[in-house]
Amino acid sequence: MGSYWPNPIRATGYLQGAGHLLFTGCTVSASQGASQFNRKGSDPDKPEGRQRRLYMKAIILAAGLGSRLRPLTDNTPKALIEVGGKPLLLHAAEKLIAAGVSDIVVNIHHHGNMIQEFIEQLEYPGVKFHISDETDELLDTGGALKKAAPLLQGTAPFFIYNADILAGINLKEMLAKHQQEKPLATLAVTCRQSSRYFLWKDGQLAGWTKHSTANPGSATFDGMEKLAFSGIHLADPSLLRLITETGRFSIKDLYLRLAPHHRIIPYLHDHRFWADTGTPEKLKQAEDMLQHMPPP
Repeated sequence: MGSYWPNPIRATGYLQGAGHLLFTGCTVSASQGASQFNRKGSDPDKPEGRQRRLYMKAIILAAGLGSRLRPLTDNTPKALIEVGGKPLLLHAAEKLIAAGVSDIVVNIHHHGNMIQEFIEQLEYPGVKFHISDETDELLDTGGALKKAAPLLQGTAPFFIYNADILAGINLKEMLAKHQQEKPLATLAVTCRQSSRYFLWKDGQLAGWTKHSTANPGSATFDGMEKLAFSGIHLADPSLLRLITETGRFSIKDLYLRLAPHHRIIPYLHDHRFWADTGTPEKLKQAEDMLQHMPPP
């Protein structure tokens, strides 16, 4: 893979997201998901779009070791591995910017200095990047969120985005659903085979289960629907005040603790345009998918 170091990179505008096609196999789509695949996101060129872009924030989780991608990650952080000639970090950042985000926090650990140098060269009009440094201790997804909390405070919902995934999800539509239903958090999910699933009951997070990918079982578990998490979520800022966990912990555990008392809802999107890049094989599959993926 070639290098992609901006000199500097400048964003020239926004790309309008395409609507996603509904697919079968997930019962949640019948009761909740049908309209979201057709709803148009607000236009950032209109006044309401410009206003939202002034204060929307996001965190890109980019601190992972990328152990399964070795030797590619021996001397390069996973977030700077390229797919389609562009680093994963930039795929995530540009998608968030296209959705109206203006403040982006990036957490770093493995080869964190390389990510910091990369970010310092980025220039997107009206967009600020911030570093949440986990060089001394890798904190997992929940710990990363708690450490970055001072940078994410505000009044608007904020995105949490895994750097190691590619997705054709329409973030404006996801935001519209979140703003309409006003939950504590909205989790992007798909109906696909996975080893781990969030469980949903009547549109509310109700549990979590793990299966062998060789024997994923049925689409339900104890009467609850199994949907695979996509590594993209929207959270109300009040979530930050509800974190009581300390040290290294998963955001999954945080959501499961809060779910009995707070609304945490799914956002179903098209599984055909989602890819994990955690292994060399999956990285190649992501390259192939990228050729057909809708724009941001």
